[in-house]
Amino acid sequence: MRLPVIGDDSAKIDEAETSRMIAYAVEHGVNYLDTAWPYHREQSEPFVGKFLQENNLRDKIYLATKLPQWYVESREDCDKYLDKQLEKLRTDHIDFYLVHSLGKQSWEKLLGLGIREFLDTIKKDGRALHVGFSFHDDQENYFPIVDGYDWEFTQVMVNYMDEDFQAGTKGLEYAASKGLDVIAMEPLRGGKLTKKIPPSIRKMLDESGINRTPAEVALRWVWNKPEVSTVLSGMTTMEHVVENVRIAETALPGSITCEEIDIIEQIKKLYRERTEIDCTDCRYCLPCPHNVAIPQIFSAYNDYHIYGDEKMSRLSYQMFVDDENKADKCEECRECEEKCPQNLEIVENLKKAHEALMGS
Repeated sequence: MRLPVIGDDSAKIDEAETSRMIAYAVEHGVNYLDTAWPYHREQSEPFVGKFLQENNLRDKIYLATKLPQWYVESREDCDKYLDKQLEKLRTDHIDFYLVHSLGKQSWEKLLGLGIREFLDTIKKDGRALHVGFSFHDDQENYFPIVDGYDWEFTQVMVNYMDEDFQAGTKGLEYAASKGLDVIAMEPLRGGKLTKKIPPSIRKMLDESGINRTPAEVALRWVWNKPEVSTVLSGMTTMEHVVENVRIAETALPGSITCEEIDIIEQIKKLYRERTEIDCTDCRYCLPCPHNVAIPQIFSAYNDYHIYGDEKMSRLSYQMFVDDENKADKCEECRECEEKCPQNLEIVENLKKAHEALMGS
């Protein structure tokens, strides 16, 4: 998902450097490669397939990819996309096949199209050895999906800043209690926990004496959880690969100290002090009569300030908040402000958020 590219074109994977990185990773024990239909503007799967075939590595790794469920309009579409992926990946089977980015609405839609039958079929005919799903929705919508099929594994966001976001810690623990293996994604929050570290956090880490990089602190926090089966880390440079491999050698459940846990709690506190809008995501403001996605917008705007990653925050807003739900659709009726238990100035904050996140 975050392979090195040539220039600013995400579709132009730097094949030479990426090949060097993956070869090093596999040589040093990495055995799970995760890709998906849309990654690198649909060029990730073809590259991975080519690399594995040319280097005779297919049998040495577990290959994971995902059904692009947003394109699926029929039971036949499920087979169509999987068969195309097998062709692109130059293989006759996927070791770990996921239904990509499930949420309440997409799950209900897929149930009506026969997704359970499809998953049963591909396990029986051998096109997929194990089936699971990745999740991007509110926590309460996670549990019905876990219970809705005989899944073998699930992929959820796990990092020290998002214990109550999406599936969260409760979802992680629930899945594990049901016997599912858990693949942890976004352990570094898309790199936000390692880039542009605020001076106050950098100073605290330097003075702590634990001698950890921000990436190591974040990764060890995830690997410390016994419910986590493996961790996905989007590595863009060889330095990332070397560091990740080094950390993984000793990062096991129960391997971080109480002192380190306390430091992480302090880091979380310092990050949260940078929050611009005290929205608790209670959603009392919804539904907005003009369909403005108020909590989602405030979350992106807070990320803009907390992590200082303007590019990613803007990309998140522009890509994942539909135009009809953006902040500029607010008609200033102030119905949301009457309902807000935090007494937020929602209308004015929406204006600030839209201006910042659109880069205008």
